[in-house]
Amino acid sequence: MNNIKKIKAVILAAVILTVFCLTGCRHAEEKSASGLKIVTTIFPPYDFVREITGGECDIQILLKPGQESHSYEPTIKDILAIQDCDLFIYVGGESDVWVDDILGSFDTPVNALRLVDLCDTKEELPIEGTEEHDHGEEEHSPDEHVWTSLKNAQDICRGICDELCRTDGENADLYTKNCADYCEKLNALDGEFTEVVNGGKRKTLVFGDRFPFRYLADDYGLECYAAFSGCSDETEPSAATFSFLIDKIEQEDIPTVLYIEFSAENAARAIAEQTGCKARLFHSCHNVSKEDIQNGVTYISLMENNLEVLKEALY
Repeated sequence: MNNIKKIKAVILAAVILTVFCLTGCRHAEEKSASGLKIVTTIFPPYDFVREITGGECDIQILLKPGQESHSYEPTIKDILAIQDCDLFIYVGGESDVWVDDILGSFDTPVNALRLVDLCDTKEELPIEGTEEHDHGEEEHSPDEHVWTSLKNAQDICRGICDELCRTDGENADLYTKNCADYCEKLNALDGEFTEVVNGGKRKTLVFGDRFPFRYLADDYGLECYAAFSGCSDETEPSAATFSFLIDKIEQEDIPTVLYIEFSAENAARAIAEQTGCKARLFHSCHNVSKEDIQNGVTYISLMENNLEVLKEALY
């Protein structure tokens, strides 16, 4: 364990100990008048729950607007929210290693659901061009970005729906209908992605950034190159990586280099400047900004925007 991880582990242990002290003299909060209390770590399950319940419950997302998910650390308030909720939904991947310690610290088990248990997972493999690929790293963990696939999103919604029906049987019919209606929309959008990819003159994407889109790429047979893997904490690619991605864009006459939300965008902008291509946001949906929230963005609207960027990149 490196020093940063050791420090984080010590901080988390201190937070958990503080929660123990607080909960020893604290009564559990009552459910909101609107229904169930549900807590999610990231935006996609938060939005899925809104769709499935019709907003008729108290839904909280732990990530603050604009916060980068891979650097998230729970606060005491966050831990208390998890302890008091009716359902806690988290990813269950590398970014959520803190969850097991927290759930194990509670006297009363929390009803929890992991996204990686609701669909088939794949290993996070360093793709060609990434720093990890160049360094020959061989240890691979399951790729946690399962929601980037519209097919997986449907499986995830059905899994959430099943859990909501078990938790709140009185409203099972509502949850089931809403889930079915929403999955129809997801399936229709999946069909649009397939049509766009099949109609393109290329099937190659270049990311001057991290690459959390293996599931999406596999769905549509896209060949992707990137500066870093999906959960990498690197920020500056090597000269060799820069050169590789620039050559790929120039060789295949690729019009667009992509970056993800809340990125510094430095690598993508530098590649765009060097090649004359455009730099465009391709949203992984981990989290949204305060402005996004005010504008009422949803998982589907973010994926629809991705579809427009895909048209530009492949045509």
